[in-house]
Amino acid sequence: MKIRFIEPGNLPYRMSFKNLYVYDKYIRTPSNGIITLATILKREWDDVLCYSESISKIKWDDIYDADIVFISIFTFSANRGYELAEKIRAHSSAVIVFGGLHATLNYMETIKYCDYVTRGEGDEMLPEFVRRLERGEVPELPGVVYKKNGEVVVCGEPIPPTKLDVVPDRDLLYRFRKMAWHSTLWPQVHASRSCPHNCDYCSLVAAFGRRMRTRSPENVVEDIKAAVEFFGKRMLNILWITDDNFFADRQWAIETLNAIIDSGIKYSFTIQARYEVGFDDEMLDLLKRAGFEELAMGIEFLEDESFENYHKKSTYGEILRSVRNIQRHGLRTRGLFIFGADNHTPGIGKRLADFVIANNISGVLIQSMYFVPGTPVYESHKDELISREDWSRCIGKVVHYPKKMTPAELQREVIEASRLIYSRKRLIQAILHKRGTERILFIGEYFWQKDVRRDLKRELKFLESLVTVEEKGYSRRNIQLPSYHA
Repeated sequence: MKIRFIEPGNLPYRMSFKNLYVYDKYIRTPSNGIITLATILKREWDDVLCYSESISKIKWDDIYDADIVFISIFTFSANRGYELAEKIRAHSSAVIVFGGLHATLNYMETIKYCDYVTRGEGDEMLPEFVRRLERGEVPELPGVVYKKNGEVVVCGEPIPPTKLDVVPDRDLLYRFRKMAWHSTLWPQVHASRSCPHNCDYCSLVAAFGRRMRTRSPENVVEDIKAAVEFFGKRMLNILWITDDNFFADRQWAIETLNAIIDSGIKYSFTIQARYEVGFDDEMLDLLKRAGFEELAMGIEFLEDESFENYHKKSTYGEILRSVRNIQRHGLRTRGLFIFGADNHTPGIGKRLADFVIANNISGVLIQSMYFVPGTPVYESHKDELISREDWSRCIGKVVHYPKKMTPAELQREVIEASRLIYSRKRLIQAILHKRGTERILFIGEYFWQKDVRRDLKRELKFLESLVTVEEKGYSRRNIQLPSYHA
């Protein structure tokens, strides 16, 4: 069996000078998901290879004579994935299988473009799926979706895997080793899965449930060592632990941090976190000793009303106390924020910038609220979406009609927050007063955010054209799907 994996890119890779300093333009860090699955299948089948449009063009001659092509999609890359599937179908007899977060949650849409959808995580299911295809059988396994006589067949709910100790073979991703020197590509390790919380906008829990599952601390350390070796010496030696909630299983997190410390690995790390970790002094001390420099905190909102509306268990006061305690332990705090909550009004951009600057937040990621099918926020807001077909906008751009602003006004608030936080004055201050990694990161983010703002500004005329203010509400028009050139 010849097996190929594809990770579509929202903006497919092309050579550009911007790739050296602007993240997420024509280059971005590929996910570990397809590499992990390819590593598992490689144990049984020799001819397995992955492509990610994040870092390379696809070799189509290699795809067309494959027996199976797996395409993994997030929401922002779904439309691109569907186009790639149609291209493969026109030139190949390969079995086309979609998986990934968007396919899991929106399988009734995705099955239109392929032979099978595999929902959930495929670590333990996928080998048997391939074996049955190899035998000429229909792989009727939990989590599989397919069409029979024009009807969609759903073969039960996916079973989450429990044996996660796999170190992905990064060389199974085409051109990855050759591209790893780029400073905009980050080494990544995923150590645990799921989250016990229930925020309305989070697709993670909707797709993978709330029961935490973890890799052994020893396996995590092995993976970190492999990633460090793979990426080699770089301008910024930082590895990103990509878990959505690394600290949910406190005892496991402590054991894993101690394993990193005992391993003697000399590297810098960054990690995502909920605010609660800021009250755990033992954990913060271990993070510092293990080489962690920064926590990317999912703050999301500045208003208690927003936290309550979307079932995010936190308050503004708790966020502030957490940030300050994290900083007291010598760790930086990065803020992840969402614009477009139902109670957001004009001026939110300035309010956020003031908060970030006043509290010495080291950097930000600002995204307009987006709505993944299968999440509670999608069900409550689907009639307010600008489009239910064009998912390519779900990369931080405005995708809905806010309650108290027009779409164009909301996009301007994102632009304003970015402009104030990453101003020329603050760039000069960073160059003069920040040191080491913090200085380099701010300089890189300054140019990245400048590029983000440029893209957002280009869309303002379009967003303004969506809306005519009448006596009551808006007059709406759907977005046309984008045209790609593979």
